[in-house]
Amino acid sequence: MGSTLIVQIVLAVCALALYFLPSILADRRQRHDVLTIALFNACVGWTVLGWLLALYWAWQPNPPVNLAGDIVKTRRVVSMRAFSKSLLDHVQTRVSRSRPPK
Repeated sequence: MGSTLIVQIVLAVCALALYFLPSILADRRQRHDVLTIALFNACVGWTVLGWLLALYWAWQPNPPVNLAGDIVKTRRVVSMRAFSKSLLDHVQTRVSRSRPPK
């Protein structure tokens, strides 16, 4: 009787490990959204499709940390360069106009 209880406990632990395999993989792969994947896995993983989606999600590479912020920052740099070039051209034009001809 004691050995069947141990077998049942081992089987239950194995079943839980298999059920939460996507969450475990996401944690091992150091995903930034591991909590979201774990919650999705816990709530929808009982369906085969939900479990497969969570597994696929866990295998994906980490997304960029702040893609929108990087785009805004890049646009600012580009616009500042364009503004600086335009200002420099304007100043050079005014300087060349103000010099008397030789």
